[in-house]
Amino acid sequence: MPLIVRFPSFLSTLLLTSLLVLAAALLPHGAQAQGQRRVVQFTGIVATGDSLLGVPGATVFVPKAGRGTATNAYGYFSIPVLAGDSIVIRSLGYRNQYVVIPPDYPRQSYSVIVQLKEDATVLPEVRVFPYVTEKDFKRAFLALRLPTERGTATAENLNEQILRRIFLNAPVTSMANYRQTMQGQQLDQQRRMGTAPNPYSNNPLLNPFSWLQLINQFKNGDFKKKSND
Repeated sequence: MPLIVRFPSFLSTLLLTSLLVLAAALLPHGAQAQGQRRVVQFTGIVATGDSLLGVPGATVFVPKAGRGTATNAYGYFSIPVLAGDSIVIRSLGYRNQYVVIPPDYPRQSYSVIVQLKEDATVLPEVRVFPYVTEKDFKRAFLALRLPTERGTATAENLNEQILRRIFLNAPVTSMANYRQTMQGQQLDQQRRMGTAPNPYSNNPLLNPFSWLQLINQFKNGDFKKKSND
């Protein structure tokens, strides 16, 4: 007859638990239950490539998951990702950088220092008009007719008498006083240097050069020739 060995119930439970623990230990390292990928805490600093200064406000985005984060004022970020994810890091004025977490990464954290390279882009000029095209705007502007009827604000503001009264009674501004003072100082300096009109140069009787010219005319007989003629 075959030999039948019966174990107590607690021994059967202990043996089953030991077998399960041994089977779990023999599984490949890093294998996840139900085929799920390992969660990795992705941290790092986003800096400029030339000075290694932190770039604030740079986006760290996982396209497949549709989520991401942004760097703080010092360029630091921290976001949970999955092993095998591809992360794109971008900021205005810089080229996009990509970081791929290895699928078989065994640790729980992954830290990097990302150096962004400048990518200056000149945007085209944009002009906003209340019309479909610039040609329509010019046509409407040229066809504009201001009201000229009496009693309108435009007619009152362009009244010749009102404009003359404003011109005669308006006080001189500080800028006008400054210009007048500077022009007067410049004119006085030019007069002292003899390059500007002055009372001596305008009056021929007080100008020595005029007297010299008159004496030369007498010596040359210019007046005598004129009297003989």
